[in-house]
Amino acid sequence: MFKEQLDHERIPSHVAVIMDGNGRWAKKHGKPRLEGHAQGAKAARGVVETAHKLGIKYITLYAFSLENWNRPEAEVCGLMSLLTSSIAREFNDLIKNNVRLLTIGDSSFLDENVRKEIDGVVNASAKNTGLTVVIALSYGSRNEILNASKKLLKKYEEKPFDISSLSEKDFADCLYTAQIPDPELLIRTSGEYRISNFLLWQISYSELYFTDTLWPDFSEEDFCKAIYDYQQRERRFGKTSEQILAE
Repeated sequence: MFKEQLDHERIPSHVAVIMDGNGRWAKKHGKPRLEGHAQGAKAARGVVETAHKLGIKYITLYAFSLENWNRPEAEVCGLMSLLTSSIAREFNDLIKNNVRLLTIGDSSFLDENVRKEIDGVVNASAKNTGLTVVIALSYGSRNEILNASKKLLKKYEEKPFDISSLSEKDFADCLYTAQIPDPELLIRTSGEYRISNFLLWQISYSELYFTDTLWPDFSEEDFCKAIYDYQQRERRFGKTSEQILAE
């Protein structure tokens, strides 16, 4: 229904997704929590395929936050194993379809074998020019902003500079997402109305879309509904409606 109603001239270039509700899905269905994450990985594959078909250029998936390291050890180990195996398996097909993989986050927390597995896929897809899938892994936005500040200070620590000349671009160039445009749309599933330390700098002017659907149940139609909802909004960036119409 919503897919047929989309205006293909107004498809967002970058969509970010907080994939929430895997644990609640598992509890609802009487399954172990890890099964919820496994079903969530399938939903992620479906959304990536839909984004590719719609001509979206970037999709960023919040897979594992810095705060998630505080979960029970067994769940963290299971999640890491699932993430690496899913990325390796799913991207074999996606790479053939010109999809590129990038990751953002603090990789120092990851085991060496996990880093190697993911880096292998990143390198194998580096020359692809279609949809870029950005996996936020061991990611926290406050940590990213703090690290960007340190990076910027280090850049100028040995040479004088006029602090008043520093621009937003100077700072943004120090973020994990320096080569990625800001998302026009942020989707969060499972009925939660939080940003959860995700892309705080980058979503300053993103449209926010919340749905009660648990992530493993999030379908192609749900994704298209979010895009359709986005297309019904007027993006003013501080201007008036009259100014937008006059442009």
